[in-house]
Amino acid sequence: MSAYSPLSAQLDADTDVDVESTRTEGRRKMEWTLQHMPILQELRTQFAETKPLDGETIGMAMHVEAKTANLVELLALGGAEVAITGCNPLSTHDDVSAALDSNENVTSYAKRGVDEEAYYDAIEAVVAHEPTITIDDGMDMVYAIHEDHPDLIDTIIGGAEETTTGVHRLRAMEEDNELQYPVFAVNDTPMKRLFDNVHGTGESALATIAMTTNLSYAGKNVVVAGYGYCGKGVAEKAAGQNANVIVTEVEPRRALEAHMEGYEVMPMSEAAARGDVFITTTGNRDVITQEDFEVMGDGAILANAGHFDVEINIDELSELAVNTYEARDGVQAYELADGRRLNVLAEGRLVNLAAPVALGHPAEVMDQSFGIQAVCVRELIENELAYDPGVHNVPDELDREVAEIKLEAEGVDIDSLTQTQSEYLDSWSHGTWT
Repeated sequence: MSAYSPLSAQLDADTDVDVESTRTEGRRKMEWTLQHMPILQELRTQFAETKPLDGETIGMAMHVEAKTANLVELLALGGAEVAITGCNPLSTHDDVSAALDSNENVTSYAKRGVDEEAYYDAIEAVVAHEPTITIDDGMDMVYAIHEDHPDLIDTIIGGAEETTTGVHRLRAMEEDNELQYPVFAVNDTPMKRLFDNVHGTGESALATIAMTTNLSYAGKNVVVAGYGYCGKGVAEKAAGQNANVIVTEVEPRRALEAHMEGYEVMPMSEAAARGDVFITTTGNRDVITQEDFEVMGDGAILANAGHFDVEINIDELSELAVNTYEARDGVQAYELADGRRLNVLAEGRLVNLAAPVALGHPAEVMDQSFGIQAVCVRELIENELAYDPGVHNVPDELDREVAEIKLEAEGVDIDSLTQTQSEYLDSWSHGTWT
């Protein structure tokens, strides 16, 4: 086992921390959130009864906050031993991590504000549990296993990846014939993309930026970099708050879609001179760079809603700045030689989880995404031989299962196909006159 300590041991060593009250506060957050997660409630009942994960060890690298914690405890109820750490140095809620670590079937190494060494030490600590299933948000754990612990691969059944960036990395790994066990692309299934990416990212990113800055969107030019599902959500929600939305894109069909949906579309080099608020959602690096900083207006707000802190080139901004200071909690002002101040939120990290006031996506949204995660883990165990190494789409029946649980919980009834309709859709013989 790794020498890196679980969070409870780290807190016990800190004489300034009341560990028990910290756990109590984390548990309070988890219980409130679970009230608004009916899918996980239903799956808790099922998993507690059938124990589909009995005997498995699950290694996780996720944003450790209340909603994630309810997924972790669902997996533990299903019979698994779970070890978890953070997937971002600023997205952990220490009280929630401590509450998780008090569960006898869970070990949490996640701690907010760790440096690079401690971040990767914690991942190593999770890997040291020798997981048979991995759940990632960004693919750092899959990468660590393949790079440093290939001896574990033969005993790993499979994994699940939560976010766009992680799926991009996995697909690149697969193309290079380097991915050695099956991983579900949870991010790409409809119940994730249509709700988590669009509504979750849109609402939580904008809410966090507003709370962090205490500023309004109304009448401002909001520049959204990237018009994938996350970018669409940000653009839609910003327009709903009376902002003028400008979209930047590199993919022609997405750019055309943004144009046809009524947004201004232009290169970042042009948008930089017009924007008041900039929100990156691309999953790529160097989306906003020195040439953009040089033409931005005084007081511009820069925030990232992508997974890694590479979309806004902070190094280039630091080199341009003659002074930098904390303007507000979570807001770092960079003063340029001509007196302009450019304000970066949450160190350029995932703003809706890394800012001091951040709470992540709404509970109702993450209920759906984490429901998919849970049934994917169950599927891997129940049908282990059905999946070869590589990236796999979530089976449609699992996506529908989670949607049906949600609709039932919401009291929403829908139509069903008749036998005649089903036969019609499944037939190729029906034509214009038949």
